[in-house]
Amino acid sequence: MAGEYGLKVVVAIVVTVSLGGICGVGAQLHHVVGGDRGWDPSSDLASWSSNKTFRVGDNIWLAYSAAHGCIAEVKSKEEFESCDVSNPIRMFTDGLDSISMDQEGLRYFASSNVESCKNGLKLHVQVMPQSHQNPETPNPKIAIAEPKSSLLAAAAAGPTTPSGSTRLTAASLILLSIGLVCYVMGI
Repeated sequence: MAGEYGLKVVVAIVVTVSLGGICGVGAQLHHVVGGDRGWDPSSDLASWSSNKTFRVGDNIWLAYSAAHGCIAEVKSKEEFESCDVSNPIRMFTDGLDSISMDQEGLRYFASSNVESCKNGLKLHVQVMPQSHQNPETPNPKIAIAEPKSSLLAAAAAGPTTPSGSTRLTAASLILLSIGLVCYVMGI
Protein backbone atom coordinates (compact mmCIF):
# COMPACT_ATOMS: atom_id res chain seq x y z
CA MET A 1 0.00 0.00 0.00
CA ALA A 2 2.88 2.43 0.67
CA GLY A 3 3.72 2.41 -3.04
CA GLU A 4 0.14 3.30 -3.87
CA TYR A 5 0.28 6.39 -1.64
CA GLY A 6 3.60 7.47 -3.08
CA LEU A 7 2.35 7.05 -6.63
CA LYS A 8 -0.81 9.04 -5.99
CA VAL A 9 1.21 11.83 -4.39
CA VAL A 10 3.62 11.81 -7.37
CA VAL A 11 0.64 11.93 -9.76
CA ALA A 12 -0.84 14.85 -7.77
CA ILE A 13 2.47 16.69 -7.96
CA VAL A 14 2.90 15.96 -11.67
CA VAL A 15 -0.65 17.14 -12.39
CA THR A 16 -0.21 20.34 -10.38
CA VAL A 17 3.12 21.10 -12.07
CA SER A 18 1.54 20.35 -15.46
CA LEU A 19 -1.43 22.58 -14.73
CA GLY A 20 0.87 25.43 -13.78
CA GLY A 21 0.62 26.83 -17.28
CA ILE A 22 -3.18 26.79 -17.42
CA CYS A 23 -4.29 27.87 -13.97
CA GLY A 24 -4.17 31.57 -14.66
CA VAL A 25 -5.35 34.11 -12.12
CA GLY A 26 -7.86 31.87 -10.29
CA ALA A 27 -5.56 29.35 -8.62
CA GLN A 28 -2.76 30.67 -6.45
CA LEU A 29 -1.52 27.57 -4.65
CA HIS A 30 -1.95 23.84 -5.07
CA HIS A 31 -1.67 22.18 -1.66
CA VAL A 32 -0.95 18.43 -1.67
CA VAL A 33 -2.57 17.52 1.66
CA GLY A 34 -0.10 15.75 3.92
CA GLY A 35 2.87 16.66 1.74
CA ASP A 36 4.83 13.70 0.41
CA ARG A 37 2.84 11.22 2.53
CA GLY A 38 -0.55 12.36 1.26
CA TRP A 39 -3.76 11.65 3.19
CA ASP A 40 -2.46 8.70 5.18
CA PRO A 41 -2.98 7.39 8.75
CA SER A 42 0.73 8.01 9.39
CA SER A 43 0.43 11.68 8.36
CA ASP A 44 0.04 14.37 10.98
CA LEU A 45 -2.43 16.51 9.06
CA ALA A 46 -2.88 19.00 11.92
CA SER A 47 0.86 19.75 11.95
CA TRP A 48 1.03 19.78 8.15
CA SER A 49 -1.74 22.39 7.88
CA SER A 50 -0.63 24.53 10.85
CA ASN A 51 1.79 26.63 8.80
CA LYS A 52 -0.33 26.81 5.64
CA THR A 53 -2.49 29.68 4.47
CA PHE A 54 -5.39 28.66 2.28
CA ARG A 55 -6.93 31.38 0.10
CA VAL A 56 -9.90 31.68 -2.23
CA GLY A 57 -8.69 30.36 -5.59
CA ASP A 58 -6.30 27.78 -4.09
CA ASN A 59 -6.76 24.05 -4.65
CA ILE A 60 -6.13 21.22 -2.25
CA TRP A 61 -5.23 17.78 -3.57
CA LEU A 62 -6.21 14.64 -1.66
CA ALA A 63 -4.07 11.59 -2.50
CA TYR A 64 -5.19 8.54 -0.51
CA SER A 65 -5.89 4.83 -0.54
CA ALA A 66 -9.56 3.86 -0.53
CA ALA A 67 -8.49 0.88 1.61
CA HIS A 68 -8.33 3.33 4.53
CA GLY A 69 -11.76 4.75 3.72
CA CYS A 70 -13.04 7.60 1.64
CA ILE A 71 -12.90 11.26 2.60
CA ALA A 72 -16.02 13.18 3.57
CA GLU A 73 -16.49 16.91 3.61
CA VAL A 74 -18.76 17.61 6.58
CA LYS A 75 -20.88 20.65 7.37
CA SER A 76 -20.00 21.56 10.94
CA LYS A 77 -17.26 21.68 13.53
CA GLU A 78 -19.33 19.30 15.67
CA GLU A 79 -19.50 16.66 12.91
CA PHE A 80 -15.79 17.15 12.29
CA GLU A 81 -14.78 16.78 15.94
CA SER A 82 -17.03 13.75 16.52
CA CYS A 83 -16.04 12.16 13.17
CA ASP A 84 -19.73 12.01 12.17
CA VAL A 85 -19.68 11.48 8.41
CA SER A 86 -23.27 10.22 8.20
CA ASN A 87 -24.56 13.34 6.40
CA PRO A 88 -21.62 14.68 4.33
CA ILE A 89 -21.66 17.61 1.95
CA ARG A 90 -19.60 15.48 -0.42
CA MET A 91 -17.73 12.17 -0.44
CA PHE A 92 -14.39 11.79 -2.19
CA THR A 93 -13.79 8.23 -3.40
CA ASP A 94 -11.37 8.38 -6.35
CA GLY A 95 -8.07 8.23 -4.44
CA LEU A 96 -6.91 11.46 -6.07
CA ASP A 97 -9.17 14.50 -5.80
CA SER A 98 -8.67 18.20 -6.40
CA ILE A 99 -10.87 20.56 -4.41
CA SER A 100 -11.17 24.23 -5.24
CA MET A 101 -11.27 26.67 -2.35
CA ASP A 102 -13.93 28.81 -4.00
CA GLN A 103 -15.14 30.88 -1.05
CA GLU A 104 -14.02 32.19 2.33
CA GLY A 105 -14.77 30.27 5.51
CA LEU A 106 -14.13 27.01 7.31
CA ARG A 107 -14.19 23.65 5.52
CA TYR A 108 -13.98 20.30 7.25
CA PHE A 109 -12.67 17.01 5.81
CA ALA A 110 -12.67 13.69 7.66
CA SER A 111 -11.82 10.07 6.94
CA SER A 112 -14.92 7.93 6.53
CA ASN A 113 -13.12 5.33 8.66
CA VAL A 114 -14.21 6.51 12.13
CA GLU A 115 -11.20 4.95 13.88
CA SER A 116 -8.74 6.67 11.51
CA CYS A 117 -10.64 9.94 11.88
CA LYS A 118 -10.54 9.76 15.67
CA ASN A 119 -6.79 9.08 15.41
CA GLY A 120 -6.34 12.39 13.56
CA LEU A 121 -7.01 11.59 9.89
CA LYS A 122 -9.04 14.76 9.36
CA LEU A 123 -8.38 18.30 8.23
CA HIS A 124 -10.06 21.64 8.79
CA VAL A 125 -9.22 24.47 6.42
CA GLN A 126 -9.75 28.17 7.07
CA VAL A 127 -10.08 29.74 3.61
CA MET A 128 -8.95 33.36 3.65
CA PRO A 129 -9.78 36.09 1.11
CA GLN A 130 -7.83 36.02 -2.12
CA SER A 131 -4.62 38.00 -1.83
CA HIS A 132 -3.87 40.81 -4.19
CA GLN A 133 -0.70 39.98 -6.05
CA ASN A 134 1.52 42.23 -8.04
CA PRO A 135 0.81 41.34 -11.72
CA GLU A 136 4.52 40.59 -12.14
CA THR A 137 4.52 38.06 -9.29
CA PRO A 138 4.68 34.50 -10.70
CA ASN A 139 1.40 32.64 -10.36
CA PRO A 140 0.49 29.83 -9.48
CA LYS A 141 2.69 28.10 -6.90
CA ILE A 142 2.74 24.58 -5.56
CA ALA A 143 2.89 23.93 -1.82
CA ILE A 144 4.39 20.56 -0.90
CA ALA A 145 6.67 19.22 1.78
CA GLU A 146 10.32 18.64 1.00
CA PRO A 147 10.50 15.46 -1.13
CA LYS A 148 12.19 12.52 0.59
CA SER A 149 12.91 10.45 -2.48
CA SER A 150 14.63 11.20 -5.74
CA LEU A 151 11.45 10.18 -7.60
CA LEU A 152 9.42 12.82 -5.78
CA ALA A 153 12.20 15.36 -6.19
CA ALA A 154 12.24 14.75 -9.93
CA ALA A 155 8.44 14.93 -10.16
CA ALA A 156 8.26 18.10 -8.07
CA ALA A 157 10.94 19.91 -10.05
CA GLY A 158 8.88 22.15 -12.27
CA PRO A 159 9.72 25.22 -14.23
CA THR A 160 11.34 27.94 -12.14
CA THR A 161 9.50 30.68 -14.02
CA PRO A 162 5.84 29.81 -14.65
CA SER A 163 4.52 30.73 -18.07
CA GLY A 164 1.84 33.38 -18.33
CA SER A 165 0.32 31.42 -21.20
CA THR A 166 -3.02 29.67 -20.86
CA ARG A 167 -1.93 26.84 -23.17
CA LEU A 168 -0.37 23.56 -22.17
CA THR A 169 3.16 23.18 -23.42
CA ALA A 170 4.13 19.91 -25.10
CA ALA A 171 6.14 18.88 -22.03
CA SER A 172 3.24 19.67 -19.68
CA LEU A 173 0.83 17.72 -21.85
CA ILE A 174 3.18 14.73 -21.91
CA LEU A 175 3.63 14.82 -18.10
CA LEU A 176 -0.11 15.16 -17.59
CA SER A 177 -0.81 12.26 -19.95
CA ILE A 178 1.78 10.00 -18.31
CA GLY A 179 0.43 10.83 -14.85
CA LEU A 180 -3.16 10.13 -15.86
CA VAL A 181 -2.25 6.86 -17.61
CA CYS A 182 -0.31 5.70 -14.52
CA TYR A 183 -3.23 6.63 -12.28
CA VAL A 184 -5.82 4.86 -14.47
CA MET A 185 -3.64 1.74 -14.75
CA GLY A 186 -3.04 1.75 -10.99
CA ILE A 187 0.73 1.83 -11.43
